[in-house]
Amino acid sequence: MKASHRSVSPDVQSLLEQIALGEDSSRQFKVDVKNPDSLAAEIVAFANAEGGRILIGVDDDGEATGLVAADVRRINQLIGNVASQFVRSPIDVRTENVALDNGRVVIVLDVPKGIDKPYFDKNGVIWLKNGADKRRINSREELRRFFQFSPQFHADEMPTRAGIGALDKLRFRDFLKREYGRDYPDSADELAGLLRNLNLADEDGRLNLAGVLLFAEHPDWVVPQFIVKAVRFPGTAITAAEYADSEDFAGPLDKVFGDALSFVMRNLHKVQEKGASVNSPGVSEVPREVFEELLVNALVHRDYMVSAAIRMLIFDDRIEIISPGHLPNNLTVEKIQVGNSNIRNPILMSFAAKKILPYHGLGSGIKRALERWPGIDFRDDRDACLFVATVRRKGVKGEPERQSRSASAYAVSGEVNESRARKGYYGAIYETHGTIDRKNGTKNAQGVLAVCRERPSVTVNELTIRLGVSIRTVKRALAALQNAKRLRRVGGRKFGYWEVLS
Repeated sequence: MKASHRSVSPDVQSLLEQIALGEDSSRQFKVDVKNPDSLAAEIVAFANAEGGRILIGVDDDGEATGLVAADVRRINQLIGNVASQFVRSPIDVRTENVALDNGRVVIVLDVPKGIDKPYFDKNGVIWLKNGADKRRINSREELRRFFQFSPQFHADEMPTRAGIGALDKLRFRDFLKREYGRDYPDSADELAGLLRNLNLADEDGRLNLAGVLLFAEHPDWVVPQFIVKAVRFPGTAITAAEYADSEDFAGPLDKVFGDALSFVMRNLHKVQEKGASVNSPGVSEVPREVFEELLVNALVHRDYMVSAAIRMLIFDDRIEIISPGHLPNNLTVEKIQVGNSNIRNPILMSFAAKKILPYHGLGSGIKRALERWPGIDFRDDRDACLFVATVRRKGVKGEPERQSRSASAYAVSGEVNESRARKGYYGAIYETHGTIDRKNGTKNAQGVLAVCRERPSVTVNELTIRLGVSIRTVKRALAALQNAKRLRRVGGRKFGYWEVLS
């Protein structure tokens, strides 16, 4: 009904005055509500803004047609279900039934301004008010800009399209056994409940970003932008067409970490220590621990609201690790150098501390890297939304002349062919001199045997980190040693170990 001059109750009069103002960013009309998804989108949009009111029983023209008793009961029940089950996080809404003089009822639904923004519908969509209408956020960049000052929101909590079927069952099983001493759940419902309790999935059984990055079998199939791109350039500048080594690293975070670390270590120079034998592997010009700390920092603390890869660029004079996203909140380079930190991705950080990555505590990574190698520069580029760690290459013990023959020099001079150049300088040296000691095998084989003697339960990923080579190289060395009856695998992947034979 339209507003009239007849005497009406104060409640009805107030209602009619509101209706006369029309729809705007704080008020919405609905003649009826039957679709819970549509109602959830409206509630989410108001909660992500300043709150608002939905008048149900009023058409778009502003006529209060009202609802019959059966519709009032149905809609009030629907509102309760939507506010608690179709919205993440649940929202405490308020309803009031206003009786019209024709015996019908208008439901006044008040949605408060959210204190736990952003709110999602059950499909993981974030809705925002757009005047009298609403719109969905279509990009991570828009989401980052809109909620960058919201302390309640963390990117690693964002739901993805991946269900629990995307899990790497063996990886998650091994983690549960190692960390909690429990077996992999027998049923899908039990697994879904466990993932929710671990903050790795939402109520609908979909993995959030942390769940995908940590335990999905193929994270790059779900979030292909969150990988590490590494390139070894000749000289001291980026070149468009010439490089000595290049590789993209995808997979769960621990695999990405191990592969990226192997890449940088194989492209660094190694120097023989004084008095060491010719077959000794040598000492890396920059300690391995430096890159362990910087890579963990890049993977755990980067801004996952920015759709970009981590880049690792190796030059003759430096190594740059470029992370998407500048330092959060009030952090500065000076503050992180003395151990200050903010938690940007709390779920990733908590799982990294569970021995998934070599994480040593909040705020200590940068300090530890600087203690091992003071020649590190940090740049917080807020305009480009980047954080850059630059490790200066100085050689070992102040002997920069050790760097004179880099992979790029070999590639340019033609002293090694293209395939050797792409393996990096030390890849070429190993290829040329891999049979220095025919009795004991190549340097990689000797390294594998030494680690397996020391730690029989060592994994392939751990071998890549210890030896500073790729997974492919480790697997080749393992296969060759087993074929030569030098090494044997006892037991399966879960509880097995390596036995070094005479």
